Amino acid sequence: MSEGPLAGVTVVALEQAVSAPMCTRTLGDFGARVIKVENPAGGDFARHYDDVVGGLAAHFVWVNRGKESVALDLKSDAGLAVLHRLLDRADALVSNLTPGTTAKLGLSPAELEVSHPGLTAVEIDGYGPGGPLSHKRAYDLLVQAESGACAVTGHPGAPAKPGPPVADVCSGLYAALAVLALLHGGRGRPTASVSVSLFDTMTELMGYPLTYTRHSGVEQQPLGMGSPAVSPYGAYRTADGQTVVLGTTNDREWQRLARDLLGRPDLADDERFRTNAGRVEHRAVLDAEITAWCARHDLRHVQERADAAGIGNARFNTQRDVLAHPQLAARDRWREITTPGGPVSALLPPPVIAGYEPPMGAVPALGEHTDAVLGELGLTDGEIAALRAQGAVR
Repeated sequence: MSEGPLAGVTVVALEQAVSAPMCTRTLGDFGARVIKVENPAGGDFARHYDDVVGGLAAHFVWVNRGKESVALDLKSDAGLAVLHRLLDRADALVSNLTPGTTAKLGLSPAELEVSHPGLTAVEIDGYGPGGPLSHKRAYDLLVQAESGACAVTGHPGAPAKPGPPVADVCSGLYAALAVLALLHGGRGRPTASVSVSLFDTMTELMGYPLTYTRHSGVEQQPLGMGSPAVSPYGAYRTADGQTVVLGTTNDREWQRLARDLLGRPDLADDERFRTNAGRVEHRAVLDAEITAWCARHDLRHVQERADAAGIGNARFNTQRDVLAHPQLAARDRWREITTPGGPVSALLPPPVIAGYEPPMGAVPALGEHTDAVLGELGLTDGEIAALRAQGAVR
């Protein structure tokens, strides 16, 4: 497969930050053409979160490779007219602007059905339409707090935000799934509009703790590197000062951990630990035993013994550790991409499609493709220059 499965599909993006850019980058990874429409006065604000990647922000470089940047002032009639010409040729529109902005631009679902029949329009927002919070701005941390995710992360009395921007990333992936599902029917069908909210995404990801609390009346407390659902399952220091994560998910694994890893048939035969419910109840006892055993052995010995016993295990790694991770190197997961600040390394997208190499295109400078894309729409150099003089394009 030389071309991606979305070759020939054009996506127009009115996007900023992470959620919609993750959606459109994912579509681009599958071969779609992504035209990113940015404000001429600075563009996507995530460009400027920091300047660690040759003058660009790490967030921006992460989720914006392979896109074409067209700088349009959508507050001007001329800039908005150009956007509509882009949408005439597009298969999908993806946006995550502040609440109400797309409607102000004349891009509501009802208006798109008239002006751009057959277009798939996906809007990512904070809380979804029709609720008491629908008007609010929503950022990843805010939605993680509102959805309860921070309450099940960290430690009792010390809640924490999950490190990666989970609300943004997963909302973007759900939006990409929606685009893929709707495009499967091809053009010529009625206009399809989709709303994906960060809050709905996070409450979906909270499925286990919400279900547990609804049916038990108990709010499970966070356990740091552990899980309230199963035991033993957590992080333990080794004799050489490193940290190993060991886990069991069923009774058979527990028996192997106790007998084959720890060499403790007495624990395996202890009635208190026969079932997962019992092990969860007596978690502190088991954690103390495993902590003491790990403290007597170095990491390599623990992991070799765990592998031999069929027990899941992992090394606790920092960001630097992962950058040098042998699994990524052995599987050739890094690629060089171009940015306005020079070449940088980037990870391939997770889906590995036989016979297809993801494009891993360049990260665009603001407005880098304005002239080329407007030329495709039939605008002459003189017309583009006139729009630039008006401030409608950059």
